[in-house]
Amino acid sequence: MVKRLVSSVLLLLSVSAPVAAEPMSAGQWAALTHPVPERPSSVGGAAAGCLIGAQSLPADSQGLQILRPQRNRFWAHPRTVEFIEQLGRTAHHQGLGPLLIGDMSQPRGGPMAYGHGSHQNGLDVDIWFRLPGKMLNARELGNPTPVSMVRGRNVDSRTWSARQLKVLELAANSSEVDRIFVNPAIKAAACKAARGNTDWLAKLRPWWGHDEHFHVRLACSIGDINCVTQAPVPPGDGCGAELSSWLAKSTVLPDHGRDKPNTRRPNLPSLCSQVLDQPGPREASAR
Repeated sequence: MVKRLVSSVLLLLSVSAPVAAEPMSAGQWAALTHPVPERPSSVGGAAAGCLIGAQSLPADSQGLQILRPQRNRFWAHPRTVEFIEQLGRTAHHQGLGPLLIGDMSQPRGGPMAYGHGSHQNGLDVDIWFRLPGKMLNARELGNPTPVSMVRGRNVDSRTWSARQLKVLELAANSSEVDRIFVNPAIKAAACKAARGNTDWLAKLRPWWGHDEHFHVRLACSIGDINCVTQAPVPPGDGCGAELSSWLAKSTVLPDHGRDKPNTRRPNLPSLCSQVLDQPGPREASAR
């Protein structure tokens, strides 16, 4: 019954434009503990969307560890999971692992009750710059210590190294990746240090925060009619006037109010109301 209902809605959307639904409570999405078992589809955009057919990132993936598993934010479109697992294997073989994986998406995507305004359609993942060089224990994973790579308007030589740059380059060189959000100081450091083929630098997009992690966003899947494509990155490597304008702004690091409750209530695509209402276990989300 669930599959027939969702499939009928997908068919309807294939012949008509999505219609914005009423805003839905982030708490409702955070309480969902299981995905909709249907053909994978990223519905809407990263900041106003939801997710069908999500997969969880296996906890035993080579070269990876999942941070704060109690949040249940280790779900994503299967393409995102595949990308992360491949990156983890590569990092392991190059002696860079384990990579610490932060928030991905909720089991059905949608707005989060606190923290991110994005990560809603299963194509986003946060990867920490911290490279511990050893496996963290359960206590450390549940309450990890973030490490900033930035000091003032420059990278911090005490924490930033060629290892962090290499992980960033490995991620950006994936054809699946549309863009990666990093602190402006980190973009500047990458522009200065990159050698050889530097086409990947264009994918690094300066944004506030992102000093402790980088935020990867995949492109929409080919043929996914429900996914809203983001505007393409500007031409060029972004290492000139655009980057200078970011470094000249007053804010390079965010304030200390991370993980604040979300007050945004975006208008989601109408299909998301069907996704939200599908039967399944619900419980209060953990922080």
